[in-house]
Amino acid sequence: MSKKRGLSLEEKREQILQIFYESQDFFLLKELEKLGPKKGVISQSVKDVLQSLVDDDLVMKDKIGTSVYFWSLPSCAGNQLINTRTKLESELGNCRKRLSEVTGQRDNLKKGREESDEREAALEELKAVELQHKKLKEELACYADNDPAALQKMIFLCFFW
Repeated sequence: MSKKRGLSLEEKREQILQIFYESQDFFLLKELEKLGPKKGVISQSVKDVLQSLVDDDLVMKDKIGTSVYFWSLPSCAGNQLINTRTKLESELGNCRKRLSEVTGQRDNLKKGREESDEREAALEELKAVELQHKKLKEELACYADNDPAALQKMIFLCFFW
């Protein structure tokens, strides 16, 4: 005897959506739990599947009084896809515009930085000056103990301590 394989979550979602699309009606949770097994979705998992559809905005949910109604129409799903596409096309246009702006800025910044002998000489001189600056800072740090301002500060702190 072969074991019967259950439906995957995606298959369950499709079956529940099919219930909505075929009837184009409003349902209570109890009604969906009765209709689910007819489509191959066990009644215990209908609530979870329905919640995942609501979270993805494929099924609408509204509480009227003490009852919670669920519905989904094929046109709603189509409209949602159209809105998503429009939004993504807008973002793509903005990204392309930003790319062209950044490319233009990069080209403008490259104008003064072409490789030349003058530029290489200036970069070498800059490195030499930075190295000399670093050495002088290290030498200054050696003499920090004899700094008159630091000495006055230590005397002041010792005197008032």
